[in-house]
Amino acid sequence: MQTSHSKTTWQKWGGLAVWLVICFSASAMGAIFPVGDWYAQLNRPSFAPPNAIFGPVWTLLYLSMAISAWLVWQSGSRQETLLPLAIFMAQLALNAVWSWLFFGIHRMDWAFLDIILLLVAIGVTIVLFYRCHRMAGFLLIPYFCWVAFATALNFGFWRLNV
Repeated sequence: MQTSHSKTTWQKWGGLAVWLVICFSASAMGAIFPVGDWYAQLNRPSFAPPNAIFGPVWTLLYLSMAISAWLVWQSGSRQETLLPLAIFMAQLALNAVWSWLFFGIHRMDWAFLDIILLLVAIGVTIVLFYRCHRMAGFLLIPYFCWVAFATALNFGFWRLNV
């Protein structure tokens, strides 16, 4: 009898591929909304990094998110991993919605509310993932830190451009 800890090679690596597709689909949501002239004309907070930084950082973060979710997915029974992965999917949805709010409809105030909720959801996800698989929790810490920084950026842009 096969248990969750003895998945076949296809189940293990196929699962990673699925989590990569899921995470990078959220990333693609951001790419739908080009930065464009609107963003270029905004007053920038003094601590805003160059735009070229965002792509590489987010690529690494989405990769670590996918690996983290994959580790949890394969770490226990469906009952044990259902809540942590559901919260993970909720935070991923909040992540994707932020791009639409900020870049799509130019609502920095709503985007700020969204990113606060996202930060809380990431914190909860880290705790739940850590309980399932320690490395999965640790892999999300850079994501939490970057989103905390992005929260300050969002607030800065909002306050400078109202």
